[in-house]
Amino acid sequence: MGYRRHYNKKGRANRLSRLGRVLPGMLEKLDTDNNLKLVRLWRAWDGLMGDMADMARPLGHRGRKLILAAEDPIVVQEASYLAPLILETVNNFFGEEVFDKVLFELLNGRVPLGRQRATARREPPLKYKKPSALGALNDTLDPDSAIGRCYRAYQKIFEEE
Repeated sequence: MGYRRHYNKKGRANRLSRLGRVLPGMLEKLDTDNNLKLVRLWRAWDGLMGDMADMARPLGHRGRKLILAAEDPIVVQEASYLAPLILETVNNFFGEEVFDKVLFELLNGRVPLGRQRATARREPPLKYKKPSALGALNDTLDPDSAIGRCYRAYQKIFEEE
């Protein structure tokens, strides 16, 4: 258990308080940019937004503008029509007007709040088996034709191995 020591100014008498009771109030005073409120929002996002939660996720904020992100441009367009409803839902969650505008952006590889970055395993590139008759068509195909150039490019795949 953590404790915080209080001093009063006159006699500087010590008084201990549990850190768990004092810390939330101290953090609220220090949080001038509403970052703690945003943390509460993304933790409750799935329950708050229901079916729409996976379409647009909180990405951050700029001042009083809530930034939501989606993976698809069509979803961004459609979700922008729901911005007033989203704004009302979010501000009702806080019980006060924290945000006055909702902006939508594409994810473009960024990770929305509350989601872990997926570590994608890269699979080794496929190994192609070299055809036994590779190069047999070199004399019959025109080297300047599109098919002839493609065939020579195909041969280079196996020459580099």
